Amino acid sequence: MNNKTAIAAWDELLGSENVITQDSILETNETATFLTKAKICAILRPSTSVEIQKCLKIANQYGVPVYPVSSGKNWGYGSKVPTGDGCALMELGKMNRILDFSEELAYVTMEPGVTQRQLYEFLQEQKSRLWLDCNASCVESTLVGNTMERGFGHTPYGDHFAQVCGLEVVLPTGEIIHTGFGKFPNAAAAPVYRWGLGPYLDGLFTQSNLGIVTKMTFWLMPAPEYFQAFFFSVSEDHQLADLIDALRPLRLDGTIKSAVHIGNDYKVLCALRQYPWQEAKGVTPLPTEVMAKFAQDWDFGAWNGSGGIYGTKKQVAEAHRLIAKALKGKVRRLQFLDDRTLKIADCLAKPFQKLTGSHLPELLKLMHPVYGLMKGLPTDSQLASTYWRKKSPIPEKPDPDRDGCGLIWCAPVAPLLGKHAAAINKIVRETLLKYNFEPQQSMTLLTERVLDCIITIGYDRQVEGEDEQALNCYQELMETLTKSGYYPYRLGIHSMKTMGKGEDNYNQLLRNLKNMFDPNNILSPGRYIPENSQVVSKLDEI
Repeated sequence: MNNKTAIAAWDELLGSENVITQDSILETNETATFLTKAKICAILRPSTSVEIQKCLKIANQYGVPVYPVSSGKNWGYGSKVPTGDGCALMELGKMNRILDFSEELAYVTMEPGVTQRQLYEFLQEQKSRLWLDCNASCVESTLVGNTMERGFGHTPYGDHFAQVCGLEVVLPTGEIIHTGFGKFPNAAAAPVYRWGLGPYLDGLFTQSNLGIVTKMTFWLMPAPEYFQAFFFSVSEDHQLADLIDALRPLRLDGTIKSAVHIGNDYKVLCALRQYPWQEAKGVTPLPTEVMAKFAQDWDFGAWNGSGGIYGTKKQVAEAHRLIAKALKGKVRRLQFLDDRTLKIADCLAKPFQKLTGSHLPELLKLMHPVYGLMKGLPTDSQLASTYWRKKSPIPEKPDPDRDGCGLIWCAPVAPLLGKHAAAINKIVRETLLKYNFEPQQSMTLLTERVLDCIITIGYDRQVEGEDEQALNCYQELMETLTKSGYYPYRLGIHSMKTMGKGEDNYNQLLRNLKNMFDPNNILSPGRYIPENSQVVSKLDEI
């Protein structure tokens, strides 16, 4: 590797203001929400696909690997930190143009730096009747970055990669390709027919290191005539399986078209406030009796969920009836809210609190962003939960990396059956409590057939030994889950090497593709695709 020569060439190409080598800035970008060791040699900020092409040619010439990110708001999975040491971090935030938009056909084509906030504001400016589907990360996270990790959201368009139709990709060797019908410059159906002609390639560029996506067409959801959200809870942990089995038929037959999110009591309390150190008398994990007292005072259950109903008023009314019928006797509470009833609740919250001593205003403060997410409104509200174990107050402008928040996410997927939800819940509770962490978890009915789980290992990185404890907890959790058949839908940078198991022929095919696409192994080495120690990279000869 020849870092100095490569950095000089990048500096000449991009300008010194777009090639950052200042130690303090590099160190900031080497920091995540868990222990990392990778070092960055420079930060590159290209503005166009052509500049990316030229950056990659320099990387190949001098043997310096490049690690691209969009906004880098990948908290819990590694933030901006590369999977390998000595990479140049390539930030794509300056590539933030919305390139094409169709109100009639409900799609938008954008670059990787376009954030959730930017697209939402664009749709508002257009007076559009279209909604985007948001993840709950933050308003500055990007649509392309989340979609390339196969992330998900809240509306009927919650499975983000299922809404993608065509990519522009810069390959590691510098060539640009367009997937689907995009390979034909005059193809009218390129933004509306994802399969194109011949082999379908888009999936190769998700969760991989085979190319840099520089343009993506994303389908948007037409705003319905009427929207209603529903919120529900069950009192006891053991009721989870029956709850899942009651909801599944409603997803399968299309009564519920949105993703349905269900979080346990730890997840709810974490969203409402920081760790109750005083009430717990400094003890961790949170004592059962303290949790029970909060659940009673704040009126939430062992599991608490939400979903959306979309359609005409008649369609929503019928879905409302069917949901109420299916959940009758299976939940402790079921509430339906629309814009009007939510406003009424807001007006009555404080008088009701004075009269009853309830925590209704705080609960409504939690419900508002969830309600908004189901209507395509991005939010920063979930950032506060990353400060769960911190003893200092949540700052006005949260930054989990900067502030030493400990956060590791584990995301297993299971068939949409109650018995699988119960099995995962048992593993999570036993493992996290063993390591002195609260078993915070949510389960999402992402599609008609799959349950997507997000398990949170939350801690304070400034407490000595907690980083190691958290990583050990994650490792045992993953081993136990995978032995039981529950594999993650995405990985953090700390687990990409250890999760490279599975069918040998499949892994060898991935290695062969990597060697063909990236013979010098300069693009995100070690990211998802297992490296082949038997194949000598040209980097090793430099």
